[in-house]
Amino acid sequence: MRERLAIVVAGLLCAAVPLLAHHSVAGEYDVNKPVTIKGTVSKLEWTNPHSRIYVDAKDASGKVTTWNFELAARSALTRQGWTGRSVKIGDTVTVEGDLARSGVTGAHARTVVLADGTKVFSGANDNN
Repeated sequence: MRERLAIVVAGLLCAAVPLLAHHSVAGEYDVNKPVTIKGTVSKLEWTNPHSRIYVDAKDASGKVTTWNFELAARSALTRQGWTGRSVKIGDTVTVEGDLARSGVTGAHARTVVLADGTKVFSGANDNN
């Protein structure tokens, strides 16, 4: 009996670990600090649990900074019509999002707009 109970408890603990690993958008990003970054896509990560887009942006002095934008999960992006080819390396994009609380040059993307005005991503649910 004890062995069965131990197996059940171990199984429940293993099942709960992925839930604990998921983070709150509000915990990692500050909705009171919106950013808008225009630049060139330098890298894409079409992955789960969150896809990412990296954008190289120049400041007024010409210095290039790479911004890391978290997107929704790959499955959520697919349901919104996004594909792995919606944005390509070298594309010029404008990304609006919420600044990372950690101080890194990153944000949770709300919108990604191509140079021609096409919106290829319209933010994820804020309760992620």
